[in-house]
Amino acid sequence: MKLTFWGAARTVTGSMHEVAVDGRRYLLDCGLYQGRRAEAAERNRTFPFNARNIASVVLSHAHIDHSGNLPSLAKAGFGGSIYATPATADLAGAMLRDSAYLQGKDAEFLNKRFERRRSLGRNNHHAPVEPLYEMKDAERAIELFSPTPYHARQPLAEELSFEYRDAGHLLGSASVSLHYRKNGKRIRLTFSGDVGRPNLPIIRDPEPAPEADYLILESTYGNRLHKQDVLVIDKLAHIVNRTAQRGGKLIVPAFAVGRAQQLVLLLHRLTNQGAIPSLPVFVDSPLAVEATTIYRKHSDLYDEESRLMLENHGDPFGFGRLRYIREASESKALNDLRGPMVIISASGMCEAGRILHHLRNNVEDPRNTVLIVGFQAEHTLGRKLIEGQPEVPIFGDPVRVRAEVVAINELSGHADQGELMRWIKPTVKTLKKVFLVHGEPAQAEPLATMIREIYDVETVIPERGDSFVLG
Repeated sequence: MKLTFWGAARTVTGSMHEVAVDGRRYLLDCGLYQGRRAEAAERNRTFPFNARNIASVVLSHAHIDHSGNLPSLAKAGFGGSIYATPATADLAGAMLRDSAYLQGKDAEFLNKRFERRRSLGRNNHHAPVEPLYEMKDAERAIELFSPTPYHARQPLAEELSFEYRDAGHLLGSASVSLHYRKNGKRIRLTFSGDVGRPNLPIIRDPEPAPEADYLILESTYGNRLHKQDVLVIDKLAHIVNRTAQRGGKLIVPAFAVGRAQQLVLLLHRLTNQGAIPSLPVFVDSPLAVEATTIYRKHSDLYDEESRLMLENHGDPFGFGRLRYIREASESKALNDLRGPMVIISASGMCEAGRILHHLRNNVEDPRNTVLIVGFQAEHTLGRKLIEGQPEVPIFGDPVRVRAEVVAINELSGHADQGELMRWIKPTVKTLKKVFLVHGEPAQAEPLATMIREIYDVETVIPERGDSFVLG
Protein backbone atom coordinates (compact mmCIF):
# COMPACT_ATOMS: atom_id res chain seq x y z
CA MET A 1 0.00 0.00 0.00
CA LYS A 2 1.32 3.41 -1.00
CA LEU A 3 0.02 6.68 0.45
CA THR A 4 0.56 10.01 -1.34
CA PHE A 5 -0.46 13.43 -0.07
CA TRP A 6 -1.79 15.81 -2.74
CA GLY A 7 -3.62 18.37 -0.62
CA ALA A 8 -4.04 19.79 2.89
CA ALA A 9 -0.31 19.07 3.32
CA ARG A 10 1.23 21.79 5.51
CA THR A 11 -1.89 23.82 4.78
CA VAL A 12 -5.55 23.54 5.74
CA THR A 13 -7.48 23.43 2.47
CA GLY A 14 -7.59 21.17 -0.58
CA SER A 15 -7.86 17.85 1.29
CA MET A 16 -6.84 15.02 -1.08
CA HIS A 17 -4.86 11.88 -0.25
CA GLU A 18 -4.20 9.00 -2.64
CA VAL A 19 -4.07 5.35 -1.58
CA ALA A 20 -2.60 2.95 -4.16
CA VAL A 21 -2.92 -0.78 -3.61
CA ASP A 22 -2.72 -3.77 -5.98
CA GLY A 23 -2.58 -1.54 -9.04
CA ARG A 24 -5.71 0.42 -8.11
CA ARG A 25 -5.81 4.03 -6.90
CA TYR A 26 -8.28 5.63 -4.50
CA LEU A 27 -8.76 9.14 -3.16
CA LEU A 28 -9.61 10.16 0.37
CA ASP A 29 -11.41 13.49 -0.25
CA CYS A 30 -11.12 15.79 -3.25
CA GLY A 31 -11.38 19.31 -1.86
CA LEU A 32 -10.89 22.82 -3.16
CA TYR A 33 -7.61 24.52 -2.34
CA GLN A 34 -8.19 28.07 -1.09
CA GLY A 35 -5.61 30.82 -0.66
CA ARG A 36 -3.68 32.99 -3.10
CA ARG A 37 -5.94 33.32 -6.13
CA ALA A 38 -3.47 32.42 -8.90
CA GLU A 39 -1.99 29.49 -6.98
CA ALA A 40 -5.45 28.21 -6.02
CA ALA A 41 -6.71 28.42 -9.60
CA GLU A 42 -3.73 26.47 -10.93
CA ARG A 43 -3.82 23.78 -8.25
CA ASN A 44 -7.58 23.24 -8.51
CA ARG A 45 -7.56 23.02 -12.30
CA THR A 46 -4.66 20.58 -12.63
CA PHE A 47 -4.55 17.12 -11.02
CA PRO A 48 -1.15 15.49 -10.42
CA PHE A 49 -2.53 12.19 -11.77
CA ASN A 50 -4.84 10.94 -14.51
CA ALA A 51 -8.37 11.25 -13.12
CA ARG A 52 -9.47 8.26 -15.22
CA ASN A 53 -7.09 6.05 -13.20
CA ILE A 54 -8.85 6.73 -9.89
CA ALA A 55 -11.07 3.76 -8.97
CA SER A 56 -13.20 5.54 -6.37
CA VAL A 57 -13.30 8.39 -3.85
CA VAL A 58 -14.08 8.04 -0.15
CA LEU A 59 -15.39 11.36 1.15
CA SER A 60 -15.06 12.32 4.82
CA HIS A 61 -17.62 15.14 4.82
CA ALA A 62 -19.30 17.81 2.74
CA HIS A 63 -17.28 20.96 3.44
CA ILE A 64 -15.95 22.47 0.24
CA ASP A 65 -12.27 22.09 1.18
CA HIS A 66 -12.94 18.34 1.28
CA SER A 67 -15.52 17.84 -1.50
CA GLY A 68 -15.35 20.96 -3.66
CA ASN A 69 -13.10 19.72 -6.48
CA LEU A 70 -15.09 16.57 -7.23
CA PRO A 71 -16.69 18.27 -10.28
CA SER A 72 -13.22 18.98 -11.68
CA LEU A 73 -12.34 15.31 -11.13
CA ALA A 74 -15.48 14.21 -13.00
CA LYS A 75 -14.78 16.79 -15.71
CA ALA A 76 -11.30 15.28 -16.12
CA GLY A 77 -12.72 11.81 -16.75
CA PHE A 78 -13.26 10.18 -13.35
CA GLY A 79 -16.23 7.81 -13.43
CA GLY A 80 -15.97 5.68 -10.29
CA SER A 81 -18.06 5.71 -7.12
CA ILE A 82 -17.92 8.57 -4.62
CA TYR A 83 -18.68 7.08 -1.21
CA ALA A 84 -20.23 9.30 1.46
CA THR A 85 -22.61 8.98 4.39
CA PRO A 86 -26.24 9.70 3.39
CA ALA A 87 -26.22 13.13 5.07
CA THR A 88 -22.86 13.97 3.47
CA ALA A 89 -24.15 12.92 0.04
CA ASP A 90 -27.16 15.25 0.44
CA LEU A 91 -25.12 18.17 1.78
CA ALA A 92 -22.27 17.77 -0.70
CA GLY A 93 -24.75 17.64 -3.58
CA ALA A 94 -26.18 20.97 -2.48
CA MET A 95 -22.70 22.44 -1.95
CA LEU A 96 -21.35 21.37 -5.33
CA ARG A 97 -24.32 22.84 -7.20
CA ASP A 98 -23.93 26.05 -5.23
CA SER A 99 -20.18 26.13 -5.86
CA ALA A 100 -20.69 25.76 -9.61
CA TYR A 101 -23.31 28.51 -9.61
CA LEU A 102 -21.19 30.90 -7.52
CA GLN A 103 -18.07 30.34 -9.57
CA GLY A 104 -20.01 31.16 -12.71
CA LYS A 105 -21.52 34.28 -11.14
CA ASP A 106 -18.21 35.50 -9.70
CA ALA A 107 -16.49 35.02 -13.06
CA GLU A 108 -19.31 36.92 -14.76
CA PHE A 109 -19.08 39.76 -12.21
CA LEU A 110 -15.30 40.09 -12.55
CA ASN A 111 -15.39 39.96 -16.34
CA LYS A 112 -18.01 42.73 -16.44
CA ARG A 113 -15.84 44.77 -14.09
CA PHE A 114 -12.73 44.29 -16.21
CA GLU A 115 -14.73 45.20 -19.31
CA ARG A 116 -15.92 48.45 -17.68
CA ARG A 117 -12.31 49.34 -16.87
CA ARG A 118 -11.30 48.67 -20.46
CA SER A 119 -14.14 50.84 -21.75
CA LEU A 120 -12.96 53.69 -19.49
CA GLY A 121 -9.47 53.43 -20.94
CA ARG A 122 -7.88 52.18 -17.73
CA ASN A 123 -4.96 49.79 -17.84
CA ASN A 124 -6.40 46.32 -17.63
CA HIS A 125 -4.26 43.30 -18.37
CA HIS A 126 -6.68 40.71 -16.98
CA ALA A 127 -7.50 37.74 -19.20
CA PRO A 128 -11.16 36.68 -19.11
CA VAL A 129 -11.96 34.73 -15.94
CA GLU A 130 -13.15 31.17 -16.58
CA PRO A 131 -15.07 29.33 -13.85
CA LEU A 132 -13.28 26.26 -12.49
CA TYR A 133 -16.24 24.08 -13.44
CA GLU A 134 -19.84 24.40 -14.56
CA MET A 135 -23.16 23.03 -13.33
CA LYS A 136 -22.97 20.05 -15.70
CA ASP A 137 -19.69 19.02 -14.07
CA ALA A 138 -21.23 19.26 -10.59
CA GLU A 139 -24.21 17.16 -11.72
CA ARG A 140 -21.84 14.58 -13.23
CA ALA A 141 -20.07 14.25 -9.87
CA ILE A 142 -23.34 14.09 -7.90
CA GLU A 143 -24.53 11.17 -10.07
CA LEU A 144 -21.52 9.18 -8.84
CA PHE A 145 -22.40 9.44 -5.12
CA SER A 146 -22.90 6.13 -3.32
CA PRO A 147 -24.48 6.73 0.13
CA THR A 148 -22.88 4.53 2.79
CA PRO A 149 -24.09 4.43 6.42
CA TYR A 150 -21.93 4.57 9.53
CA HIS A 151 -20.45 1.26 10.77
CA ALA A 152 -21.15 -0.66 7.54
CA ARG A 153 -18.11 -2.44 6.05
CA GLN A 154 -18.01 -1.23 2.43
CA PRO A 155 -15.88 -3.22 -0.07
CA LEU A 156 -13.64 -1.24 -2.46
CA ALA A 157 -11.90 -4.32 -3.88
CA GLU A 158 -11.67 -7.99 -2.93
CA GLU A 159 -8.98 -7.34 -0.31
CA LEU A 160 -9.84 -3.72 0.57
CA SER A 161 -12.80 -2.24 2.45
CA PHE A 162 -13.61 0.74 4.64
CA GLU A 163 -15.91 1.73 7.47
CA TYR A 164 -17.28 5.12 8.53
CA ARG A 165 -17.45 6.40 12.12
CA ASP A 166 -19.06 9.65 13.27
CA ALA A 167 -16.40 12.39 13.40
CA GLY A 168 -18.66 14.90 15.21
CA HIS A 169 -17.55 17.79 12.99
CA LEU A 170 -20.57 18.33 10.74
CA LEU A 171 -23.84 16.52 10.11
CA GLY A 172 -22.80 13.29 8.39
CA SER A 173 -19.06 13.84 8.91
CA ALA A 174 -16.95 10.72 9.26
CA SER A 175 -13.56 9.30 9.94
CA VAL A 176 -12.57 6.55 7.51
CA SER A 177 -11.05 3.20 8.52
CA LEU A 178 -9.46 1.36 5.59
CA HIS A 179 -8.88 -2.39 6.01
CA TYR A 180 -6.55 -4.32 3.70
CA ARG A 181 -5.90 -8.05 4.04
CA LYS A 182 -4.02 -10.25 1.57
CA ASN A 183 -1.98 -13.45 1.95
CA GLY A 184 -2.17 -13.19 5.72
CA LYS A 185 -0.97 -9.58 5.71
CA ARG A 186 -3.12 -6.86 7.28
CA ILE A 187 -2.89 -3.08 7.02
CA ARG A 188 -5.28 -0.75 8.84
CA LEU A 189 -5.22 2.91 7.80
CA THR A 190 -7.48 5.48 9.45
CA PHE A 191 -8.17 8.93 8.03
CA SER A 192 -9.57 11.18 10.73
CA GLY A 193 -11.34 13.57 8.37
CA ASP A 194 -12.06 16.64 10.48
CA VAL A 195 -12.45 15.69 14.14
CA GLY A 196 -15.14 17.62 15.97
CA ARG A 197 -15.46 18.68 19.57
CA PRO A 198 -17.62 17.53 22.46
CA ASN A 199 -20.88 19.40 23.08
CA LEU A 200 -21.15 21.21 19.76
CA PRO A 201 -24.68 22.38 18.94
CA ILE A 202 -26.87 19.96 16.96
CA ILE A 203 -24.42 17.14 16.20
CA ARG A 204 -23.24 14.15 18.21
CA ASP A 205 -19.81 13.94 19.81
CA PRO A 206 -16.97 12.29 17.85
CA GLU A 207 -16.59 8.53 18.15
CA PRO A 208 -13.11 7.52 19.41
CA ALA A 209 -10.46 6.52 16.89
CA PRO A 210 -10.49 2.80 16.06
CA GLU A 211 -7.40 0.61 16.28
CA ALA A 212 -5.10 1.27 13.32
CA ASP A 213 -1.55 0.75 12.10
CA TYR A 214 -1.36 4.13 10.37
CA LEU A 215 -3.28 7.34 11.00
CA ILE A 216 -3.82 10.42 8.85
CA LEU A 217 -4.77 13.04 11.43
CA GLU A 218 -6.00 16.61 11.00
CA SER A 219 -4.11 19.32 12.90
CA THR A 220 -6.11 22.51 12.32
CA TYR A 221 -5.80 23.53 15.97
CA GLY A 222 -2.84 21.33 16.88
CA ASN A 223 -1.07 24.18 18.67
CA ARG A 224 -3.83 25.48 20.91
CA LEU A 225 -6.48 24.76 23.49
CA HIS A 226 -9.90 26.29 22.98
CA LYS A 227 -10.70 28.73 25.77
CA GLN A 228 -14.05 28.39 27.45
CA ASP A 229 -13.87 31.27 29.93
CA VAL A 230 -17.31 32.45 28.87
CA LEU A 231 -20.05 30.23 27.49
CA VAL A 232 -20.36 30.58 23.72
CA ILE A 233 -24.02 31.52 23.96
CA ASP A 234 -23.22 34.32 26.47
CA LYS A 235 -20.41 35.61 24.27
CA LEU A 236 -22.73 35.69 21.27
CA ALA A 237 -25.39 37.53 23.29
CA HIS A 238 -22.86 40.17 24.34
CA ILE A 239 -21.77 40.79 20.74
CA VAL A 240 -25.37 40.99 19.48
CA ASN A 241 -26.37 43.41 22.24
CA ARG A 242 -23.29 45.61 21.83
CA THR A 243 -23.89 45.94 18.08
CA ALA A 244 -27.62 46.55 18.55
CA GLN A 245 -26.93 49.36 21.01
CA ARG A 246 -24.90 51.10 18.30
CA GLY A 247 -27.72 50.61 15.83
CA GLY A 248 -25.38 48.54 13.70
CA LYS A 249 -25.54 45.41 11.62
CA LEU A 250 -23.90 42.20 12.77
CA ILE A 251 -22.37 40.63 9.66
CA VAL A 252 -21.44 36.98 10.12
CA PRO A 253 -19.46 35.16 7.43
CA ALA A 254 -20.34 31.53 8.06
CA PHE A 255 -20.06 28.20 6.36
CA ALA A 256 -23.51 27.71 4.85
CA VAL A 257 -23.38 24.09 5.90
CA GLY A 258 -22.92 23.52 9.62
CA ARG A 259 -21.97 26.87 11.09
CA ALA A 260 -25.04 28.73 9.78
CA GLN A 261 -27.34 26.15 11.37
CA GLN A 262 -25.44 26.34 14.69
CA LEU A 263 -25.80 30.13 14.75
CA VAL A 264 -29.51 30.00 13.98
CA LEU A 265 -30.03 27.49 16.79
CA LEU A 266 -28.12 29.67 19.29
CA LEU A 267 -29.93 32.86 18.23
CA HIS A 268 -33.21 30.97 18.58
CA ARG A 269 -32.31 30.03 22.16
CA LEU A 270 -31.19 33.58 23.03
CA THR A 271 -34.39 35.05 21.61
CA ASN A 272 -36.53 32.55 23.54
CA GLN A 273 -34.63 33.42 26.74
CA GLY A 274 -35.01 37.18 26.17
CA ALA A 275 -31.22 37.52 26.34
CA ILE A 276 -31.14 39.55 23.11
CA PRO A 277 -33.70 41.95 21.62
CA SER A 278 -36.07 40.61 19.00
CA LEU A 279 -33.95 41.53 15.97
CA PRO A 280 -34.41 40.69 12.32
CA VAL A 281 -32.10 37.77 11.51
CA PHE A 282 -31.39 37.10 7.84
CA VAL A 283 -29.76 33.93 6.58
CA ASP A 284 -28.68 35.20 3.18
CA SER A 285 -27.45 32.14 1.36
CA PRO A 286 -29.43 29.87 -0.95
CA LEU A 287 -27.09 27.07 0.06
CA ALA A 288 -27.74 27.64 3.77
CA VAL A 289 -31.48 27.50 3.06
CA GLU A 290 -31.09 24.16 1.28
CA ALA A 291 -28.66 22.84 3.89
CA THR A 292 -31.13 23.68 6.65
CA THR A 293 -33.77 21.59 4.85
CA ILE A 294 -31.27 18.71 4.75
CA TYR A 295 -30.53 19.18 8.47
CA ARG A 296 -34.25 18.84 9.16
CA LYS A 297 -34.35 15.63 7.08
CA HIS A 298 -31.53 13.98 9.05
CA SER A 299 -32.78 14.70 12.58
CA ASP A 300 -31.79 11.14 13.56
CA LEU A 301 -28.20 12.45 13.68
CA TYR A 302 -28.95 15.23 16.22
CA ASP A 303 -27.52 15.20 19.72
CA GLU A 304 -29.88 14.72 22.65
CA GLU A 305 -30.28 18.45 23.40
CA SER A 306 -31.32 19.26 19.83
CA ARG A 307 -33.72 16.30 19.71
CA LEU A 308 -35.39 17.59 22.88
CA MET A 309 -35.62 21.09 21.40
CA LEU A 310 -37.25 19.60 18.31
CA GLU A 311 -39.75 17.70 20.44
CA ASN A 312 -40.57 20.58 22.82
CA HIS A 313 -40.30 23.70 20.65
CA GLY A 314 -40.75 22.47 17.10
CA ASP A 315 -38.37 23.48 14.34
CA PRO A 316 -34.98 24.47 15.88
CA PHE A 317 -34.16 26.38 12.69
CA GLY A 318 -37.17 28.67 12.62
CA PHE A 319 -38.34 31.48 14.91
CA GLY A 320 -40.12 34.85 14.92
CA ARG A 321 -38.03 37.35 12.96
CA LEU A 322 -35.78 34.86 11.19
CA ARG A 323 -35.88 35.01 7.40
CA TYR A 324 -34.15 32.79 4.89
CA ILE A 325 -33.20 34.57 1.67
CA ARG A 326 -32.80 32.86 -1.69
CA GLU A 327 -33.27 35.58 -4.30
CA ALA A 328 -30.46 37.98 -5.23
CA SER A 329 -32.94 40.88 -5.31
CA GLU A 330 -33.85 40.24 -1.65
CA SER A 331 -30.16 40.05 -0.77
CA LYS A 332 -29.48 43.41 -2.41
CA ALA A 333 -32.46 44.93 -0.58
CA LEU A 334 -30.69 44.28 2.75
CA ASN A 335 -28.28 47.10 1.85
CA ASP A 336 -31.15 49.59 2.13
CA LEU A 337 -32.29 48.40 5.57
CA ARG A 338 -31.00 50.14 8.67
CA GLY A 339 -29.79 48.21 11.70
CA PRO A 340 -29.85 46.72 14.15
CA MET A 341 -30.03 43.30 12.50
CA VAL A 342 -28.06 40.11 12.01
CA ILE A 343 -26.96 38.95 8.55
CA ILE A 344 -25.49 35.45 8.24
CA SER A 345 -24.03 34.79 4.82
CA ALA A 346 -21.51 32.59 3.02
CA SER A 347 -18.76 31.82 2.33
CA GLY A 348 -17.18 31.31 5.72
CA MET A 349 -13.67 32.39 4.68
CA CYS A 350 -15.06 35.39 2.74
CA GLU A 351 -13.64 34.10 -0.53
CA ALA A 352 -16.84 33.96 -2.59
CA GLY A 353 -20.59 34.41 -2.45
CA ARG A 354 -22.92 37.08 -1.11
CA ILE A 355 -20.84 37.77 1.99
CA LEU A 356 -18.42 39.72 -0.22
CA HIS A 357 -21.17 42.19 -1.11
CA HIS A 358 -22.26 42.53 2.53
CA LEU A 359 -18.68 43.16 3.62
CA ARG A 360 -18.09 45.71 0.88
CA ASN A 361 -21.25 47.57 1.89
CA ASN A 362 -20.77 47.42 5.66
CA VAL A 363 -17.14 47.22 6.82
CA GLU A 364 -16.57 50.97 6.45
CA ASP A 365 -19.29 51.78 9.04
CA PRO A 366 -17.98 51.76 12.66
CA ARG A 367 -21.46 50.96 14.01
CA ASN A 368 -21.30 47.52 12.41
CA THR A 369 -19.61 44.34 13.60
CA VAL A 370 -18.05 41.53 11.58
CA LEU A 371 -18.19 38.31 13.59
CA ILE A 372 -15.78 35.56 12.53
CA VAL A 373 -16.94 32.15 13.74
CA GLY A 374 -14.65 29.70 11.95
CA PHE A 375 -11.09 28.97 10.94
CA GLN A 376 -9.67 31.36 8.34
CA ALA A 377 -7.03 29.89 6.05
CA GLU A 378 -3.86 31.78 5.25
CA HIS A 379 -4.19 34.51 2.58
CA THR A 380 -8.02 34.50 2.62
CA LEU A 381 -10.05 37.68 3.11
CA GLY A 382 -11.36 36.30 6.39
CA ARG A 383 -7.80 35.87 7.68
CA LYS A 384 -6.96 39.46 6.69
CA LEU A 385 -9.99 40.73 8.61
CA ILE A 386 -9.22 38.75 11.76
CA GLU A 387 -5.57 39.87 11.62
CA GLY A 388 -6.83 43.45 11.90
CA GLN A 389 -5.59 44.70 8.55
CA PRO A 390 -6.84 48.31 8.23
CA GLU A 391 -7.57 47.89 4.53
CA VAL A 392 -8.63 44.76 2.67
CA PRO A 393 -9.22 43.95 -1.01
CA ILE A 394 -12.83 43.21 -1.94
CA PHE A 395 -13.55 42.55 -5.61
CA GLY A 396 -10.08 43.89 -6.32
CA ASP A 397 -10.65 47.28 -4.68
CA PRO A 398 -9.07 48.40 -1.38
CA VAL A 399 -11.74 48.88 1.30
CA ARG A 400 -11.11 50.59 4.65
CA VAL A 401 -12.15 48.48 7.66
CA ARG A 402 -13.87 50.65 10.27
CA ALA A 403 -16.34 48.08 11.57
CA GLU A 404 -15.53 46.16 14.74
CA VAL A 405 -14.10 42.72 13.92
CA VAL A 406 -14.47 40.03 16.59
CA ALA A 407 -14.18 36.24 16.71
CA ILE A 408 -15.87 33.39 18.50
CA ASN A 409 -13.44 30.50 18.15
CA GLU A 410 -15.38 28.26 20.51
CA LEU A 411 -17.89 27.44 17.76
CA SER A 412 -15.11 25.82 15.78
CA GLY A 413 -15.96 22.36 14.57
CA HIS A 414 -12.31 21.33 14.94
CA ALA A 415 -10.86 19.58 17.98
CA ASP A 416 -8.04 21.39 19.76
CA GLN A 417 -4.71 19.86 20.75
CA GLY A 418 -6.00 18.21 23.91
CA GLU A 419 -9.11 16.87 22.19
CA LEU A 420 -7.04 15.43 19.33
CA MET A 421 -4.70 13.76 21.81
CA ARG A 422 -7.67 12.22 23.61
CA TRP A 423 -9.25 11.16 20.31
CA ILE A 424 -6.21 9.13 19.20
CA LYS A 425 -5.45 7.62 22.62
CA PRO A 426 -7.46 4.38 22.07
CA THR A 427 -5.33 3.50 19.03
CA VAL A 428 -1.79 4.48 20.09
CA LYS A 429 -0.80 0.95 21.17
CA THR A 430 -1.10 -0.32 17.60
CA LEU A 431 0.04 2.79 15.70
CA LYS A 432 3.24 2.61 13.66
CA LYS A 433 3.08 6.10 12.20
CA VAL A 434 0.95 9.25 12.27
CA PHE A 435 0.72 11.66 9.32
CA LEU A 436 -0.41 15.17 10.25
CA VAL A 437 -2.44 17.03 7.61
CA HIS A 438 -4.99 19.86 7.43
CA GLY A 439 -2.83 22.28 9.37
CA GLU A 440 -0.23 24.95 8.78
CA PRO A 441 3.26 24.11 10.15
CA ALA A 442 2.70 26.36 13.18
CA GLN A 443 -0.26 24.18 14.14
CA ALA A 444 1.05 20.78 13.08
CA GLU A 445 4.54 20.89 14.58
CA PRO A 446 3.51 21.31 18.26
CA LEU A 447 1.01 18.45 17.86
CA ALA A 448 3.68 16.25 16.26
CA THR A 449 6.00 16.94 19.20
CA MET A 450 3.22 16.12 21.67
CA ILE A 451 2.38 12.80 19.98
CA ARG A 452 6.05 11.76 19.84
CA GLU A 453 6.75 12.69 23.46
CA ILE A 454 3.58 11.42 25.13
CA TYR A 455 2.63 8.42 22.95
CA ASP A 456 6.08 7.56 21.51
CA VAL A 457 4.65 7.19 17.99
CA GLU A 458 6.58 8.25 14.88
CA THR A 459 4.86 11.36 13.52
CA VAL A 460 5.54 13.14 10.23
CA ILE A 461 4.18 16.28 8.58
CA PRO A 462 4.19 15.46 4.86
CA GLU A 463 4.81 17.93 2.07
CA ARG A 464 2.56 17.99 -0.98
CA GLY A 465 3.58 15.11 -3.23
CA ASP A 466 5.28 13.06 -0.48
CA SER A 467 4.69 9.30 -0.72
CA PHE A 468 5.02 6.58 1.92
CA VAL A 469 4.92 2.80 1.60
CA LEU A 470 2.76 1.26 4.33
CA GLY A 471 3.08 -2.28 5.60
